[in-house]
Amino acid sequence: MVERELSDGVRVAQLLASELTGRESAPFDDVAVSDADPDVEPTEAGARAYEVTRGGTPVASVFVQPTRARVEFRAGVALDAAKRAAGDAGLRARPRETSPPGLVVFVENGAHAKRVLAVFEAALDAEQYV
Repeated sequence: MVERELSDGVRVAQLLASELTGRESAPFDDVAVSDADPDVEPTEAGARAYEVTRGGTPVASVFVQPTRARVEFRAGVALDAAKRAAGDAGLRARPRETSPPGLVVFVENGAHAKRVLAVFEAALDAEQYV
């Protein structure tokens, strides 16, 4: 039984990277982690840890904070589908008020790292309709 929850932002981001790259079926078959900073130090504002790409095209950026990670999905993926999936998975998400728009999903602990896979799946599955 796990007595302590994984809530270290760097470790959460590492777990998410392993989950993303360890899946070989669609839509994850051409998903990769790129431009990773192996020495990233978490900051309150969030330090960029790596990019998530699909077929070489950037899909999201992952940032680390001291107690969590956050995923910033880019325009070009199905942001509405991602937001619905985040809500269904019990994850906190909010629109990124930038141009182009994006979606921020907070990954508070190790269990959420597995839940955010459903968000990636929804966004990538619906991507062809964007």
